[in-house]
Amino acid sequence: KTNANAMYSNALKQKNVLEEMQKWCLQNLGTKVNRRKIETLVTVHVHQRDIADELYRLVKINKIQDENDFDWLKQARFYWRPSASDDVSSDGATVVSVTDVDFNYQYEYLGAKERLVITPLTDKCYITLAQALGMYFGGAPAGPAGTGKTETTKDLGNTLGIFVVVTNCTDQMKYTDCAKIFKGLCQGGLWGCFDEFNRITLPVLSVVAQQVLAIQNAKKQGVELFQFPGDPQNISLQPVCAFFITMNPGYAGRQELPEN
Repeated sequence: KTNANAMYSNALKQKNVLEEMQKWCLQNLGTKVNRRKIETLVTVHVHQRDIADELYRLVKINKIQDENDFDWLKQARFYWRPSASDDVSSDGATVVSVTDVDFNYQYEYLGAKERLVITPLTDKCYITLAQALGMYFGGAPAGPAGTGKTETTKDLGNTLGIFVVVTNCTDQMKYTDCAKIFKGLCQGGLWGCFDEFNRITLPVLSVVAQQVLAIQNAKKQGVELFQFPGDPQNISLQPVCAFFITMNPGYAGRQELPEN
């Protein structure tokens, strides 16, 4: 409200930062990991610049009034909340907000990861997956092979500082194999991505659906321990754990998912 040119100044600043980082790429950066780090910064910052330009354009035509407009809220926004707490410290927390869903940053050591180029479709996937996680559900990206379903899920995990365990499903998998994976993810507080989930046979899928339902109910109730149906073992639950499946519908040897 006080500075009418704030959005223009911000858009200009983002461009200048990107130009500076472009110059770094033309220099000898020494180690491979250093170059990967700078290239990742450039990849992410191209998106930052695009957001800044788009927000400035929308402010100019009075489409955005304040920070509660959806065009701002739909972005993955990082905040430092001094009054919040997380698993690391009770003295403040880094919170990542996507729309109206808040995630505590998880500080998992992932190394210098390369990041995906962020497109409008990536943004839509982030919004959809964030809404699903906010309602204690999982995500199920579906589409042809090689379109980036698994990578988008992993990239959202990178954004939130959480490790994503990818499992390639086959028709040889039994419900006991899936139970072991689920138990590990729940106790470790990790995300699981089950690739080509509809390769699993129908009888196994039915049991897996009940296992996932048990985990979702436990997360909704906020309990620390829960049990799978028909299994007396107590499983500790880290509420940050989540499950995603990817599917290639219409391919040979794939199952239709059961009703449950």
